[in-house]
Amino acid sequence: MTQRIPMTDYDATAAAFRWDVPETFNFGADVVDAWAEDPEHLAMIWCNAEGEERRLTFREVSLASNRLAHSLTALGLQRGDRVLVVLPRIPEWQLTMVACLKAGLVPIPCVEMLTERDLKYRVEHANARAVVCTAANADKFAFAPQSLIRISVGDAPGWHTLSHLLRDGSESFTAVRTGADEAAIMYYTSGSSGHPKGVTHGARSLYAWRVSAWYWLDLDQHDLMWCTADTGWSKAGTSILFGPWSCGTPVLFYDGPFDPQHRLALLRQYKVTVFCAAATELRRLLREPLQAEDYRGLRLTVSAGESVDPATVKAWSDTMGIPLLDGYGQTETLMTVLNFVAMPVKPGSMGRPLPGTEVAVLDDNNDRPAATGVPGRLAIALPNPQVMLGYWNDADRTRAAMTTVGDQQYFITGDRVVMDGDGYLFYHGRDDDLINASGYRIGPLEVENALMEHPAVLECAAVGSPDPERGEVVKAFVVLREGHASSDELVRELQDHARRLTAPYKYPRKIAFSDDLPKTPTGKLRRRVLREQEWRDTGESES
Repeated sequence: MTQRIPMTDYDATAAAFRWDVPETFNFGADVVDAWAEDPEHLAMIWCNAEGEERRLTFREVSLASNRLAHSLTALGLQRGDRVLVVLPRIPEWQLTMVACLKAGLVPIPCVEMLTERDLKYRVEHANARAVVCTAANADKFAFAPQSLIRISVGDAPGWHTLSHLLRDGSESFTAVRTGADEAAIMYYTSGSSGHPKGVTHGARSLYAWRVSAWYWLDLDQHDLMWCTADTGWSKAGTSILFGPWSCGTPVLFYDGPFDPQHRLALLRQYKVTVFCAAATELRRLLREPLQAEDYRGLRLTVSAGESVDPATVKAWSDTMGIPLLDGYGQTETLMTVLNFVAMPVKPGSMGRPLPGTEVAVLDDNNDRPAATGVPGRLAIALPNPQVMLGYWNDADRTRAAMTTVGDQQYFITGDRVVMDGDGYLFYHGRDDDLINASGYRIGPLEVENALMEHPAVLECAAVGSPDPERGEVVKAFVVLREGHASSDELVRELQDHARRLTAPYKYPRKIAFSDDLPKTPTGKLRRRVLREQEWRDTGESES
């Protein structure tokens, strides 16, 4: 088993660290059930905007997930079957995730905001056998064949009720011994072209994600961790479920809208010790009156999903008197380049590689390292247990994400970085056209496809536009069909149209009408030209 080496010096820990991943690993049995040996060990405090609260111990999670795993298999689900999990921040999310893992099923966490179209693609692409969602979202699955096993939190006509499955299942359940390289979880992530990609991780990833909890989150079982990520994000895996619970760390799980004052009140009320939030959220919190003495329990704040600007890092650290550590990861790799408590922080830097992770900055041909201080493509040396098994049913795309330099194989992240002489990495943007709005990764084609269904739209292109609150927002450049004229009313109509066809966070907050769009000689859309123009015209820098 991989050993946790205390980090008092980054270089020493990174040099001494060695991976020792077990041949089989089941998070439900090897983590949850192991901590459950202490019947009083707290796993979670759940609360919502209405003031309700539930506390669950690892023992309670262990027994409940056994009952649910038993019921899932009784419904006919078998090892390797994919299950969409479309749930808000409620304890049933953790129970479902752990039960699926115990039964050898492959959960696919999804954000609740996905539309029927989004969900239809995922069900069909993954050949999902079951879905678990709230009764309020049941109608989104009207398209699905009768063979799809439907399970709802709350009563939905014709659906199995999760509470009944939890009630009726046996507390005695033998978890599947999942192979290290056997599929254990899937996440869908947007790309710059085509449909979202199904990122498949093996059981080894669920085991390996504890390492970022050791060194970045700096967790142990005496902490209380609160990460505000959506349950459909892979970040929820590293900082709500797999990371903290691997350390025996209880988590705060809040279901409610973002309200800065209430968020700060919860930090005080529950004496959170480690807080993880997106940069957008932290900037909002900094607008509130803050006194460090009101948050004496809070010892560390971390952020990921979008770069944290140096001014926010300094303002938070100066105001709260604690570190704010930015971190970098991808759905394909999870947290890989990070800042650490035991290491000086350079403003604006992503940090240095997680112990056990080796990186390179490759030139634009991916065949040699870029010089120090010169931008290049961030690559992660393989093998690395955190890196995905591959893209679901897409061997060509999986191969395209890999390259070999000499005898060393690498995963190409698609992000451009610079490495300084001390080994710190600085983010310089995407190779492709992904839009990162408040940590949500948005593929432009998803927005464009929605807009193209409006009768007024002849052509369109979606790019990221700088925004002081969200980092980026979606901006659409639209060429209208003959007979349609630009107007503020049409802007609102197109925005409402996009909201109906795809998840609300993807709609274009800005729309500009244009006579044409920049293209290559072969007719391929050149989004990069529009994006660079957008950042230049606003006086911002992408780097």
